[in-house]
Amino acid sequence: MTATETPRTTAGPAHAADTHDVIRVRGARENNLRDVDVEIPKRRLTAFTGVSGSGKSSLVFATIAAESRRLIDETYSTFVQGFMPSLPRPDVDHLEGITTAIIVDQERLGANVRSTVGTVTDANAMLRHLFSRVGEPYVGPPTAFSFNVPTSTASGVFSTGRAGGEVEKKVVRNQVYLGGMCPECEGRGTVSDLDLSVIVDESRSLREGAILVPGYKADGWMVKGFSESGMLDGDKPVRDYTDTERHDFLYREKGKIKALGMNMTYQGLIPKLRESMFSKAPESLQPHVRAFVERAAVFVPCPACDGTRLNESARSAKVGGASIADVCRMQISDAATWARGVDDPGVAPLIGSLLHLFDSFVEIGLGYLSLDRPAGTLSGGEAQRVKMIRHLGSALTDVTYVFDEPTIGLHPHDIERMNKLLLDLRDKGNTVLVVEHKPEAIAVADHVVDLGPGAGSDGGTICFEGTVDGLRGADTLTGRHLDDRARLKDTVRTPDGALEIRGAMQNNLRSVDVDVPTGVLTVVAGVAGSGKSSLIHGNLAGRDGVVVVDQSAIKGSRRSNPATYTGLLEPIRKAFAKANGVKPALFSANSEGACPTCKGNGRIYTELGFMETVETPCEDCGGKRFMAEVLDYTLAGKNIADVLDLSVAQAHAFFREGAAKIPAAHTILAHLEDVGLGYIKLGQPLNTLSGGERQRIKLAMHMGERGGVYILDEPTTGLHLADVENLLGLLDRLVDSGKTVVVIEHHQAVMAHADRIIDIGPGAGHDGGTVVFEGTPAELVADRSTLTGQHLAEYVGE
Repeated sequence: MTATETPRTTAGPAHAADTHDVIRVRGARENNLRDVDVEIPKRRLTAFTGVSGSGKSSLVFATIAAESRRLIDETYSTFVQGFMPSLPRPDVDHLEGITTAIIVDQERLGANVRSTVGTVTDANAMLRHLFSRVGEPYVGPPTAFSFNVPTSTASGVFSTGRAGGEVEKKVVRNQVYLGGMCPECEGRGTVSDLDLSVIVDESRSLREGAILVPGYKADGWMVKGFSESGMLDGDKPVRDYTDTERHDFLYREKGKIKALGMNMTYQGLIPKLRESMFSKAPESLQPHVRAFVERAAVFVPCPACDGTRLNESARSAKVGGASIADVCRMQISDAATWARGVDDPGVAPLIGSLLHLFDSFVEIGLGYLSLDRPAGTLSGGEAQRVKMIRHLGSALTDVTYVFDEPTIGLHPHDIERMNKLLLDLRDKGNTVLVVEHKPEAIAVADHVVDLGPGAGSDGGTICFEGTVDGLRGADTLTGRHLDDRARLKDTVRTPDGALEIRGAMQNNLRSVDVDVPTGVLTVVAGVAGSGKSSLIHGNLAGRDGVVVVDQSAIKGSRRSNPATYTGLLEPIRKAFAKANGVKPALFSANSEGACPTCKGNGRIYTELGFMETVETPCEDCGGKRFMAEVLDYTLAGKNIADVLDLSVAQAHAFFREGAAKIPAAHTILAHLEDVGLGYIKLGQPLNTLSGGERQRIKLAMHMGERGGVYILDEPTTGLHLADVENLLGLLDRLVDSGKTVVVIEHHQAVMAHADRIIDIGPGAGHDGGTVVFEGTPAELVADRSTLTGQHLAEYVGE
């Protein structure tokens, strides 16, 4: 502003447009919310806290964000809306002041085989233009570098009409449209192959059972077709076959031969198996055949393109000494260094955009990824951070960003960087809403909304609104636990053995040798991307007696619930059937007992064309999902609908003794209570459970398995501060019962509670992959030589 200019604003009453500074929610009743009224400040960072199932997601995602999306959809024409999914109106009396909502959740990125980190972030698009412009030698337009576009040739004749009815014809021959797709693997980077060692034991002869395929018995007719074909010696070991015999046995195409005095059809073993087993959907095969197919079918890097997905032409062009395939294979932090070395004024803006994208990856803690990493292999936390990168450079302001536990999968060192990014989004004039459990992330919030006091039917109310300091002094579950700090154990357990890992080379691991102690609680720590999962999942998972509870999401439809998913409903149905002398299928809402009106859904879904779908309770069954006559059958005074309406804790007591005593059901319910899910109802739709609740259901299911070693991958995901203490008690009970528990974890409370810590690092990607510490938590704190040690020492106050 110059000295002659006057300010654009003057003292006086505020402009009416500036008074809309809060999001007002009145009477929210989604899921377990109980007429919630709340005001959320705009252009601030607001954290939503509370135990899992307290109603945080119901308020933020199912009410505020859902209504924003629904109202935006209504701005499109009726024609366009007909092609869009119908979004129901949230159960809320009044919403005011909401802005465009951008949801950055934990849903995995599409697992399409053609989707990579580079394609979902547009990095590949920029690289294609860069190599098309300055690549040497020139090989074609940007499509010539796309592994999703094949090179194609067109030829033919086209006609052009002219005045007077004349037609001009032009012959086009061999018009080439350049693409970068490898023709062998069709841009997938891998080709399917069969592991011959699983199919044939070459040390045996055919009559000794060389063929290991289910159904191919040594004395059966399937094997006789080979041994008595006249081409093979049934008594000679397969490894002694000549090249011709080996080809005839394994790869010969189908054809007629004369054998056993007649004409017969002969086909090599591999093409025969491809037709009979490997071309069929796995779910259509018998369990033992499916298990064989899964062992024998393997994917290997395409030999033609070496797994790069690109044809030879696309790989021949170089920029700064590297091809586009080389750049996509680099760790992104290295790709940034490469981009800084490209000095060509003609592509300076393009290089600037690439560098901004690459630096965003590094800043958000994902610099260890490569652009050719398949998108479907990213964890939920990595996927959420990749989505965040799309918005960091956005020119949009005054929008509402909604995050679902963005610190999941982050080391304490990385949480500091995540906090800075959230604050940067806020400082651009955006409203940032974060559902969060980590104290380090809650601490930077401008405003806190604490829901509770409990979970499920015990939650759904606002317990506190205000600042973080105010929350610390509030008498709520979150407030009381916000400053919790675990202390190091006075004594640790002594291992009774070790699981040896030698020469581990998966992903970024650098020939790691380590002994994982048995009979104790071991935590494997390190920054995101350091190699923790590669070390444990790549070397311990699959061994005999090892039970793995990983981060893969469980699916939940509106028909599935905790009772069906855990197998709990099976013994309950049988008990009802036995007590009433009828078939068990009557007590399934997905089978004979289903209400014929709603088909066992309990609700009627009315499709109204271009309008939103209307959902109403079924009038015939009242939402109970069963036929009326089924509800006349009881067990210890309760019908099947009454049982499904019980909470886990209530059902645990109900099935413990008396006429309703069902030991199998009691065991499953005990596991569910053990993991802190006593409040959820047996018939609650699985898709209404939070991420933390679903993770703990998986843990409860695995607790019933027989195994001496339990591997848990970040079990604190989605857990409230108060629930972490319960988890530590559960881990102790597992170890004290004779199990070995190995936990991949970032939470300092779990580290402090461990008997042994294996710290992987020192950094991520190629800066990690080594064991930087082995020992007790007290030794790690005293050592302080690693990032984990420094943060753990700060956490325990030593």
